[in-house]
Amino acid sequence: MLRRNIRLRREYIYRKSLEGKERLLYEKKRKIREALEEGKPIPTELRNEEAALRQEIDLEDEQTAVPRSHIDDEYANATEKDPKILLTTSRNPSAPLTQFVKELKFVFPNAQRMNRGGQVISEIIETCRAHDFTDVVLVHEHRGVPDGIIISHLPFGPTAYFGLLNVVTRHDIKDKKAIGKMSEAYPHLILNNFSTKLGERTANILKHLFPVPKPDTKRIITFANQSDFISFRHHVYEKHGGPKSIELKEVGPRFELRLYQIKLGTVDQSEAQIEWVIRPYMNTTKKRKFLGD
Repeated sequence: MLRRNIRLRREYIYRKSLEGKERLLYEKKRKIREALEEGKPIPTELRNEEAALRQEIDLEDEQTAVPRSHIDDEYANATEKDPKILLTTSRNPSAPLTQFVKELKFVFPNAQRMNRGGQVISEIIETCRAHDFTDVVLVHEHRGVPDGIIISHLPFGPTAYFGLLNVVTRHDIKDKKAIGKMSEAYPHLILNNFSTKLGERTANILKHLFPVPKPDTKRIITFANQSDFISFRHHVYEKHGGPKSIELKEVGPRFELRLYQIKLGTVDQSEAQIEWVIRPYMNTTKKRKFLGD
């Protein structure tokens, strides 16, 4: 199993190293294709390679015309099977953190919760790879308040690090009649205002934690981005009559996420390349939005 993981990782890194060359080749082909369509002369810097590139263009179809990226490789099998998630915490979790993770288990379909005990992160990742888990979610706390969540996609990554703010669990709400019943149906997702390239990347990481729902599912999960703070809301709705008589109830929990790092490996790989990280000087750029408008 260890040799297989090393071989798969090496193949993934090799394919990733080819991305720059493939992108350059794609740009050359695009220029030749545009010149031929518009009846313009071939650019002078491409005339020596024109014959070989035109031959490649003739052999391409819809699947091979656009180069694949490492992001395609990371989630290549996502549509073939439902996600299988392991939920765990930092060591010696407090009662509020344990309660929060219990509620997260119902938020993510097909999730399994594990007591951390004395296990090391690398051992957890190896066990999850061996048992075909697709994601590991680690929740951290500070003085009994959940303050961080790490989402690591298996087997190659990426790993997203989020800060947790304003956590309100179902357990904290005293009036139980005011909240809806927790459904375990596969939810519909609403991903709002993830318009930048980084925003699309973040939405891609979040949406692959959930399987494809049935069309008539009455459970909705919302990730709404505003000023780079992602609000998580969980609702169920009921139809009592016509289209105007829909009753929407919040189920909980609710919290805000703040992305601060994306790594191109799994959480146990300290040497993994950092794709994006928030820097101290970024805190002063109040008008700049990284995830959306």
